[in-house]
Amino acid sequence: MAVGTSRPAETHGSSLRPDDGGEVFGIDPDELPDGLVVADETGRVVCFNDAAVRITAVTKADALGLPLERVLPLEDLKGRRWWTLTDPYGGLATRVGQPERNLLLPGGREVLVSARYVRERPTGPIRRLVVSLRGTEARRRNERSHAELIATVAHELRSPLTSVKGFTATLLAKWERFTDDQKRLMLETVDADANRVTRLIAELLDISRIDSGRLEVRRQPVDVAAAVGRHIQAQIASGQRPDRFFVRIDRRLPDLWADPDKIDQVLGNLLENAVRHGEGTVTIEVAPAAAKDDEEGTAVTVSDEGPGIPEESMGRVFTRFWRGSKRGGTGLGLYIVKGIVEAHGGTITVGRGPGGGAEFRFILPVGAPAYLG
Repeated sequence: MAVGTSRPAETHGSSLRPDDGGEVFGIDPDELPDGLVVADETGRVVCFNDAAVRITAVTKADALGLPLERVLPLEDLKGRRWWTLTDPYGGLATRVGQPERNLLLPGGREVLVSARYVRERPTGPIRRLVVSLRGTEARRRNERSHAELIATVAHELRSPLTSVKGFTATLLAKWERFTDDQKRLMLETVDADANRVTRLIAELLDISRIDSGRLEVRRQPVDVAAAVGRHIQAQIASGQRPDRFFVRIDRRLPDLWADPDKIDQVLGNLLENAVRHGEGTVTIEVAPAAAKDDEEGTAVTVSDEGPGIPEESMGRVFTRFWRGSKRGGTGLGLYIVKGIVEAHGGTITVGRGPGGGAEFRFILPVGAPAYLG
């Protein structure tokens, strides 16, 4: 907690006196996001903030002035009473607290608890016992997300690896029985499935870097118009009709400095998304636009004429595992796209296009190096 200006100390849950008895903490415990419970040298509760009320469902009136073990009758996952087990006031005088762990409130409600022992001197009696409480909802969400990620990866890997294993085993066992055309077809299938596995692994690495804030952006001059053209040609080469794409490029584009590989990844994902999940003409527009803080920027808009994204799903489009239809995909692409755009200092939005389908628009600041200014 931060130290602020002095004012009279209170014991009803608003401010606390620090160890030296001098200055007074200037932060209101009720402003803290986590539950805060403080007991004095006798073990009676002198602070019980609003977050603690929310987490424990115990009112301040039922907590203040009562023994800590009555206010928080915590048990560990084996059913042992926590305060009896840890004995903060009568245990070893060298202890300074308890690390965060998962404990149970009455009724089996889980809560994350950590404690700090504030002593008169390093091995002296406890002057205050400070307990922090947190709900387990965020941890559960993370655990579910990780479990879903593992399940998705396992599912996506199983099919191509089964194919690779089957074709290679067949070729090794019966190489002489197949014609050259049959061998080529099998090897092309193996190559395509290997590319699919490689792409999935790359997505997982991108997610790891995005989540940890370690996604690196190596800025270079990027010709967005040329990049759009390359991706359209790739779609045509894979079987799409040339007249399915309409491109509108504003020739007054400012010079864009960005990571060309990552911009290719964004464009490729948005175009593939429009082709796979949309219908009709896919329109790509590139034009100047104001980025954050009115910086000069470049806007790229990709829209289609399909059914679009339901309004109730708009807020979930850029989350992990969101799928707009049942037409395949890991549901990780748009999450990665958003991470890449934001790593460049840009923004990305989703809405409904002029043709009724989905419209994705991202804006990148020009980002020219300082020495070019």
